[in-house]
Amino acid sequence: MDFTLPPELDDTRRRVEAFVAERLLPLEDDPTAWGEGENIAWSHVQTMREEVKARGLWAPQMPREHGGMGVGPVGMAILYEAMGRSRFGPVCFNCAAPDDGNMYVLNQVATTEQQACWLQPIVDGAVRSAIVMTEPHPGSGSDPAGMMLTRAEKRGDRYVVHGRKWWITGAEGAAHFLLLARTSDDPRRGLTAMMFHKDQPGWRIVRRIPIMGPEEHGGHCELELDGLEVPIEAVLMGEGMGMKVTQIRLGMARLTHCMRWLGMAKRALEVAKPYIEERMAFGQRLADKESVQGMLGEAAMRIEVGRLLTMRAAWLLEQGDRARKEVSMAKIQVADALHNAIDTAMQLLGGKGYAKDTPLEWMYRYARQARLVDGASEVHRMVVAKSFLKHGSATFGWGHGSDL
Repeated sequence: MDFTLPPELDDTRRRVEAFVAERLLPLEDDPTAWGEGENIAWSHVQTMREEVKARGLWAPQMPREHGGMGVGPVGMAILYEAMGRSRFGPVCFNCAAPDDGNMYVLNQVATTEQQACWLQPIVDGAVRSAIVMTEPHPGSGSDPAGMMLTRAEKRGDRYVVHGRKWWITGAEGAAHFLLLARTSDDPRRGLTAMMFHKDQPGWRIVRRIPIMGPEEHGGHCELELDGLEVPIEAVLMGEGMGMKVTQIRLGMARLTHCMRWLGMAKRALEVAKPYIEERMAFGQRLADKESVQGMLGEAAMRIEVGRLLTMRAAWLLEQGDRARKEVSMAKIQVADALHNAIDTAMQLLGGKGYAKDTPLEWMYRYARQARLVDGASEVHRMVVAKSFLKHGSATFGWGHGSDL
């Protein structure tokens, strides 16, 4: 197994790392660079995006014909990790959620006409997008197929949608929306995916949900759909194919979360390293104390396990495998590794780690979402367990054919 990066990819990685170090990390110390929701101000995003484009690093995950770099899942794992070192990184490269996941699925399943209308403006950075799927109780959360209440009734050449959604990331500021709604009670093909634009009537933002940690641009919103009309030509893959669309989108989206989180986890340990190498306690550097080395070693090992699981899943996706259990394994591991790395760094810095003098306190608040978004860790453990119960030792296969 050769883990050597191809020269072109390694060069791109170095250029991404350099941009993050030279242009983005300094912005984190500039009070004027911070905007709503403890994120980078959009005016700075636009400036940084122009620089990214000038350096030829724009939207690496998108095909060249759409204006990207044509990098596959393995390359994405390398580059997203490098971007994730800064809170400001992914959005400046146009690799942030939810745009990233929406671009991926539209590139995979949308028709040529749909791509021109709905995909290309997102790739160009001209508009932002959101996915409208999760519902408040008693509607769907981790079980959209079984519990979705939002309905789309077909009337002639369009669907009329009624329902309520929440935790719609980026809804404030988004122009393109990917909506999942129930079109029948068929247990397998009851959901349909469709696109709508912010200027269409029949929907509204009820509120922007306040959260404990930093937000994505546009926040996390609750939406009401009350007579939204969506033309048939805006349906993706046809009626009843909503779960298929969702599975294609979420598989990669979950993994790209892992890629970005790994960059943040590594950054947390980087913050702690200089301090423990200089700080003296009871006549000895903290870095020389066995207890400190144990904490640091454990955190570093968890990150590396997460990197290997993420790369394994990325490689399988690149071979055309769905990699369901591998993505779930990576999601569980990396979510835990992220929290552990930040918590360890805070503990090693003591009071300084708890203060806002370092990025660790907002990273700590941000990291708690990792075990919830795009499927709770408990659901992903269930996916892994079901694979083992069904396939036994075949679950632990090598090479192709591990999509069990």
